Amino acid sequence: MKKKNLIDYSIFIPSLLIIIAISIPFAMYEAESLEVLNSTFDYIVEVFSWGYLWYGLILVAAGLFLSFSKYGQVVLGDPKEKPRFSLFEYASILIAMGVGSTIMRTGMLEWTSVANDPPVGVEAGSPEALLWGNAYSMFLWGFQVFAIFVMIAPAMGYILHVRKRPLMRISEASRVLFGDKFTDGLGGKLLDIIFLISILAGAAVTLGLGAPIITHNLSSLFGIEVTFGLTLIVTIIWVFMFSISAYLGVEKGIKRLSTFNMYLAGLFAIFIVLAGPGVFILDYFTESVSFLLSNYLDISLNTAAVTPSETTHIQSNTVFWFAYSATWAMLHSVFAAKISRGRTIKEMILTYFLAPTLISWIATGVLGGLGVHRYLSGELAVLDLVKEGESMAAIPEILSTLPLGGLAIVIFMIVALVFLTTTLDSTTYTVAAYTSTRDMSKYEPPKILRIVIAGVITALALVLMRIGGLAPLEVISGLMGLPIIIIQFLLIYAAKRMIDQDKAWKYNVRED
Repeated sequence: MKKKNLIDYSIFIPSLLIIIAISIPFAMYEAESLEVLNSTFDYIVEVFSWGYLWYGLILVAAGLFLSFSKYGQVVLGDPKEKPRFSLFEYASILIAMGVGSTIMRTGMLEWTSVANDPPVGVEAGSPEALLWGNAYSMFLWGFQVFAIFVMIAPAMGYILHVRKRPLMRISEASRVLFGDKFTDGLGGKLLDIIFLISILAGAAVTLGLGAPIITHNLSSLFGIEVTFGLTLIVTIIWVFMFSISAYLGVEKGIKRLSTFNMYLAGLFAIFIVLAGPGVFILDYFTESVSFLLSNYLDISLNTAAVTPSETTHIQSNTVFWFAYSATWAMLHSVFAAKISRGRTIKEMILTYFLAPTLISWIATGVLGGLGVHRYLSGELAVLDLVKEGESMAAIPEILSTLPLGGLAIVIFMIVALVFLTTTLDSTTYTVAAYTSTRDMSKYEPPKILRIVIAGVITALALVLMRIGGLAPLEVISGLMGLPIIIIQFLLIYAAKRMIDQDKAWKYNVRED
């Protein structure tokens, strides 16, 4: 009997070769390629900015419809089966996957970009600009982004846990729309290759861009220079952590790291409030939430149509943020689907809508509030630091103003590192599950395959960091959001169609 391969080479090898084929020439001609890619991306953003903004709101509406209609009660699995994780564990895993270390950077620094480049009519650095800054930082981690992340998950969870299809793939979820010939043929392969290219590229970019969060804090703490050698050491330690976690699996690795980091991040936030300007942080957080809710639609649908020559950070960055988030949509949804056995569609969607949003807003309020206070008190010229291009270096500068500043930097690095680890081990786990030939409705992806995937992502990131191809790959990741948006809407419809075919809203629900 012929032994079955652990991995489906027909989708993995082409995806990897395409990334390499794209990356090498762009790395060799980084400046020229960036100019072309950025101009292409800018053109798409200019023409389709309205589309990206409506896209986020439409997905929120679709999520609420699925949650509060008859479809929301459908259980992803056996209705008599208990959920795989407790609600706290489940939410912690989704938070760690959803926000990752990026919240550490945006929470601490995003307000500076808005304060330096506020909406039209608002003076840079003014109190109103500071309110816009933190409110916008919270908006970035609001309902639209998490709707983008989760809305493929109902279809993926349904084929895996209800229909018990062996392959956890986008192509399989689209079978109900396009039929067997498309799914089992070239069309299905193309969909799966698009998924893998976007995820492998995004993971390499995350690894490359995440390292500076750690290296700049190490540089400040020990007075050493940020070099590629330091980046290499940090990356190797980080890769070892997420490889071990991915190897151990969801229960023993990802779940434990995620819940541990929730407790650690919570203690860190309490420390900042107690040791820092606690009253100001709580006041500023309260006012930021009020300001955000008052201006939520204005931010959500701001296209700068009547002030085209005065496009500001909020307008341009929102479109970029949604476009870049779309590239991660399939990864988040596939992972969420895999860990949601026993959960209803409503529980899955609303947990992803609410838990990461709440934690992100708190993190932004605490981290952003500390920086704003240091700026207002004159203790640290944060806006000038960022203007001079030292954005990452501003993080340890802000943290060092706290009592036990060195300890604060160390804890910040640990929280960021664990967030980075949980993001990438979730990525590694998902890619392994996606490319595995093992029945994913019954088993976990092979451990050795998870390590191989971790090695591939690491090698790709390190090579690109060394030769200078990371920035072009980041723009390419953003460009890939367009085809993924189309796939998202198709799979939302596919989920509804499968549930209607099976009358799952009648037969696959929990008994009262």
